[in-house]
Amino acid sequence: MRPVEQVGVVGCGVVGAGFAEICARADLDVLVHTTGPESVERGRLRVRHSLDRLVRKEMLSERERDAVTARITFSTDAKRLRDRDFVLEAVVERLAVKQEVFRVLDEVVADADAVLASTTSSFPVMKLAAVTSSPERVLGAHLFNPVPVMELVELTGSLRTGARALDRARSFLSGTLGKQVITSKDRPGFLVNALLIPYLLSAVRMVESEVASAEAVDRSMKLGCAHPMGPLELTDLIGLDVVMAVSKELYEESKEPLHAPPGLLLRMVEAGLLGRKTGQGFHRYA
Repeated sequence: MRPVEQVGVVGCGVVGAGFAEICARADLDVLVHTTGPESVERGRLRVRHSLDRLVRKEMLSERERDAVTARITFSTDAKRLRDRDFVLEAVVERLAVKQEVFRVLDEVVADADAVLASTTSSFPVMKLAAVTSSPERVLGAHLFNPVPVMELVELTGSLRTGARALDRARSFLSGTLGKQVITSKDRPGFLVNALLIPYLLSAVRMVESEVASAEAVDRSMKLGCAHPMGPLELTDLIGLDVVMAVSKELYEESKEPLHAPPGLLLRMVEAGLLGRKTGQGFHRYA
């Protein structure tokens, strides 16, 4: 099996931009597909800001930064993904949107051995693979934010994912990109979020019922349990909309009350208070 050399990324939010960056730093040819000129510009800025930060920290030279930037191409034409060996879907955590991406990838990505991967943190991979004519190519590669820093990737195959695709993805993620890969079953939340989301929701319920303030909840877990970040700070970092989406998917499958999104979380998402990316969630950010 030949190694992955040409990578595609659909979506250039925080995770998509981070993945594009680490692939380009691994000397790979990267094509990022976005929806329009504004998305292209936002994607360029995300990658550039991240690389500039490394230059300031003297972890990367200006010449290396420019070389990495040159290996990333942005496009609004999905057909340009045709020759990619590995394509990562990194769009918003909405099932219908992700399924439409996989319908398009199924049509345009030509290589039968190409891996079509999703960063989904909540939806079973089978729900994405089912809309394609080649479900054996589809798998989950749940990366963690910030992608250039966090080592873990959850690799998940559906009942229809082929062993060849899983082997190629594992080799690429661990060998080429240097990630630590764990394998999880195809269930909502996989492994990490199945453990994490009930903890975060419990913290939200404490604030909702006025047991404690958001500041007190976070401070207690940092000082009392040596967590580097409190649960509500972490919720703000992940994005309240993402936490809500994962919570709903977990609850839909399990019907466990601890998986149900609290009313406070629902209202904050409706109000657009999504955490760091909007400047305000349970805490305010500059």
